[in-house]
Amino acid sequence: MSNKHIGSDFDDFLEEEGILARVEAVAVKRVIAFRIEQVMKEQNLSKTEMSRRMNTSRAALDRLLDPANQAVTLQTLDRAARALGKRLQISLA
Repeated sequence: MSNKHIGSDFDDFLEEEGILARVEAVAVKRVIAFRIEQVMKEQNLSKTEMSRRMNTSRAALDRLLDPANQAVTLQTLDRAARALGKRLQISLA
C-alpha cells in the first residue's frame, strides 16, 4: 500500500486540502497577537493603557489580541506598533 503523502511536506498536504492560505493566515495572526502581548508584558503595559495609546477602544484591542480574529488592518497594526515604541515592518516571502 502506497501513501501519497510520504516524502511530501505538510504544506503540500494543506494545499491539497485547499486550506493552506487559511491556515497560514491564522498562524500569522497568532504570531502577531502573541508578539504584541509579549511586548506589552515587557513594558508592564495594561490593556487600558495600550488602548489609550492606540487611541482606540478596549474592545478593539481585544480583537487585535484575539488569535482567532483575522480581521485586522494595517492601520491598526501600525498604531499598535507605535504605541509600543516599535515600527511595523511587513515583507513578502
